[in-house]
Amino acid sequence: MNNYIDCSKVYIDKSSLGGIGVFAKQDLKKDEVVEIGIMTVLKNVDGNKNPHLFTWSDDRKSWAAGSGCLPFYNHFYIPNIKKVGDLVNNTMAVYTLKDVKKGEELGNYYSSKKWRTCFQIF
Repeated sequence: MNNYIDCSKVYIDKSSLGGIGVFAKQDLKKDEVVEIGIMTVLKNVDGNKNPHLFTWSDDRKSWAAGSGCLPFYNHFYIPNIKKVGDLVNNTMAVYTLKDVKKGEELGNYYSSKKWRTCFQIF
């Protein structure tokens, strides 16, 4: 397994929420690592306008793009995954919050939905 990028347990497909989403290729157990990705810190961008970027600093002034399926997990008010960013090593891991069945869509709670303007339309 590559230490930086591994999205072998998930795939992209059409979501019932509209657009695309991330789905489990196999049954996943609670607290299992679903995906690991690299984050690329970007300059001269505004993540308030682009929903595919991630807040990448404690002060909400830095933004990053994620590899693999990271940008395509939809917002769930009751999430079945959590994303954990490592700001020092510029990586992100996705973990299950509960057992997930093969074919089930995976989604996390967008905490920045409360303040990012790009999420106000959802």
